[in-house]
Amino acid sequence: MQKTPAAVEFSSETKRLLQEFYNDLSLVARRAELTADTYVRCIETFFRYLDEKGLSIHDVETKQLLYYLVWRNTSGCTELTIAKDISSLRAFGAFLRRKGFWAENYALELDRPKASRALPRVLSVEQVDSLLASIDCSTPLGLRDRALYELIYSCGLRISEASGLLLANVHFAERMIIVRGKGDKERIVPFGTVAEHWLRRWLYEARPALVGQKQVPEVFVNRNGERLSRKGIWKNFQTLEAKSGVHAKVHTLRHSFATHLLSGGADLRAVQELLGHSDLSTTQIYTHIDDGQLHEYHGTYFPGHDKAASV
Repeated sequence: MQKTPAAVEFSSETKRLLQEFYNDLSLVARRAELTADTYVRCIETFFRYLDEKGLSIHDVETKQLLYYLVWRNTSGCTELTIAKDISSLRAFGAFLRRKGFWAENYALELDRPKASRALPRVLSVEQVDSLLASIDCSTPLGLRDRALYELIYSCGLRISEASGLLLANVHFAERMIIVRGKGDKERIVPFGTVAEHWLRRWLYEARPALVGQKQVPEVFVNRNGERLSRKGIWKNFQTLEAKSGVHAKVHTLRHSFATHLLSGGADLRAVQELLGHSDLSTTQIYTHIDDGQLHEYHGTYFPGHDKAASV
């Protein structure tokens, strides 16, 4: 289990510095909101560590940063978490150098660990069908959830993209949506006929009853007629998982979307565009095949000693 330093009440100087760092990430570095939030949370953990050690940010040099990472590693943090810590510290170090707190960016001396990338969990088409069919669509919220998770699967959306999807960016005539992804990058993604059916029912049958007279620009809303948050999407999916017996996460639908496209013969570059990946290597993780398929292919195309033994 990962340990974090005990919660402390930050000084007014630290609070101000964290707020300025967030503003710098958002307005100067043009980082996405989720990235800025993540970096600030990482630096908050670093400040709590410094407080436990009786250090201030002015006392920090490369040695203190290394001690911090060793502590994070021995506390049970994964390589991916430590890599995220290092990225956050590098961004914070650049900020502190510009502010005159540090003579140089000491975090640049830190090497990111080469984290191993686990293959994503993927559902079969039958499992996706079973999961979505378990939703009770007799209520407005049930219709919303069916439309929501159908669209996430049909378009390979991230949770944040589904939460922030705007009514103005849904185009039924073309069966396309405009998605705002990481780094505020927009992409156009088509959706299927099943997703269209449930989305139309949600927008025209159920959503108006929840929104009432409010002007809400987002497609998906909660029971109070307000934007459905990322946390709300995640919590509702947990309930659905327990009900259906299909073990997955919301993001598993995105993984399944990509894998099903590729297994159907889609071009890797096309899938990259649909997912909004800036780097093709990120998309290539979906090109894996399981051990069963490997045995089948090996037996079909490389008979080897089996054929020789029969001669």
